[in-house]
Amino acid sequence: MPTNAPEVQHHIIGGGIAGLATAVFLVRDAGVEGGAIQIYEQLDVAGGSLDGAGNSDDGYLIRGGRMFEEHFACTFDLLDSIPSADDPNISVSEDIMAFNRMVPGSSNCRLVRDGKPAEDRYDLTLSARDIVDINRLILHSESGLGPQRIDEWFKPSFFDSNFWMMWSTMFSFQPWHALVEMRRYLRRFIHLFPGFSRIAGILRTRYNQYDTLIAPIMIWLRDRGVKITTGAQVTDVTIEGSRQDRCVTGFALADGRTVAVSKSDRVYLTLGSMTDGSVLGSNDRAPTLEDREGGAWALWRGLAAQHEGFGRPETFCGDPAKTAWHSFTVTLDTPDFFEFMEDFTNNRTGTGGLVTFADSGWTLSIVLFHQPHFRGQKHGTYTLWGYGLRGERTGDFVTKPMWEATGDEIISELCGHLKLSEAQKAWFKGARVIPCRMPFVTSQFMPRHPADRPDVRPSGAQNFAVIGQFCEQPRDCVFTVEYSVRSARTAVSSLTGRTDPPPPVAATDHDPRVLAKAARVLIGM
Repeated sequence: MPTNAPEVQHHIIGGGIAGLATAVFLVRDAGVEGGAIQIYEQLDVAGGSLDGAGNSDDGYLIRGGRMFEEHFACTFDLLDSIPSADDPNISVSEDIMAFNRMVPGSSNCRLVRDGKPAEDRYDLTLSARDIVDINRLILHSESGLGPQRIDEWFKPSFFDSNFWMMWSTMFSFQPWHALVEMRRYLRRFIHLFPGFSRIAGILRTRYNQYDTLIAPIMIWLRDRGVKITTGAQVTDVTIEGSRQDRCVTGFALADGRTVAVSKSDRVYLTLGSMTDGSVLGSNDRAPTLEDREGGAWALWRGLAAQHEGFGRPETFCGDPAKTAWHSFTVTLDTPDFFEFMEDFTNNRTGTGGLVTFADSGWTLSIVLFHQPHFRGQKHGTYTLWGYGLRGERTGDFVTKPMWEATGDEIISELCGHLKLSEAQKAWFKGARVIPCRMPFVTSQFMPRHPADRPDVRPSGAQNFAVIGQFCEQPRDCVFTVEYSVRSARTAVSSLTGRTDPPPPVAATDHDPRVLAKAARVLIGM
């Protein structure tokens, strides 16, 4: 039966970028009518981890942002079809490229020490042994690494290097994270090494990623009849049949509804979520530390407990102390702090990217976005974002872990690291600061065994597939939009048979010129 027949329904569980991309590929490439596609999202807004919300009075909020670069083939293929938010005559892809030509990124102040730009901020400070260990890892087979941690491969001195400080804060790696994931990142992004200390080659979006990516995609889908239901948490999925031949036959929602699924229907399951269980704080209140798993993890745990081939979710969500960090978004009513930082960093606002305070106990980093960062942002307001990679540690000016700090205390810590005077600290008077705890934000980096992540098409799956950050896709890197979009395209190709599979992951690590340039960077030539 053709998958675009009227009676064939496509059910997408999860309205993050993986689910939305699945719907786009079904309509655009597989010829499915929009009315035959239903997206179920547990939150009150679609977009998953690509968010952007708030207002000038209460403060704007983003929990985080994913990096982009030119070799994200599946992502840019997706966005080529979506009209941009500001100009429907160009695509979102064209808008991203135009914005990066207008606001090119190249940091002059990646690291700060002792209240000033670090003198060695362009030096990776790697020892000869560190360089050997990096190259050994790049050349080592992934299958031979098993569930090793990063700190089981590198010597303790490696973690004192500028390379590690820049690497870990750029990608959010911790020493206890999976060595196989670090190897994938080294190989996947080796072409970025020449601009690594300046964050050159990383692409930015004109606005936050909800306004730039998600909102235009949702308009495109709704214009074609795709049904997007928010506040619809799927609590259970019924799968019947043997391991060699099994089908989803229905699923249940938290409000008591049940949805029947025929063998000819298709179901796309988003399992797990890096931003599930997020908790917000305020200027005078730290986020709570309850670390409750939400519906995305509960659904995966239930499926894995009942059916083979669904991986082991507890590998990723079982230890929030090792997967959490706090971010914070600041809304200001004057440009004073932004003007100060332009002089301090020698970067025009929006061009510098992440600034990390290398001597911070919290490993504090901030980003000053190109303004406005929100569509409709009130004129005269300014927004910045930051996070603490090691929020479990005690601060240097606020004597408590960042995980226990209020928004005002986070600002006090930031002011201390910049050595601001009392008059300069007044720039933050009236600032709206929203801290956010994400207990599972780096869960996908936890050490794992090969079967801990399910395949996009689990064994015997006749009418369902797995999408998102927690399915297995060889060679590609989690914690990127590309990983989610690639999973969507793989799932649509596999379940419909009407579209091409995604192109291979860019193999820049096989290019001798790229390898030679990377080697020169590592040895400091």
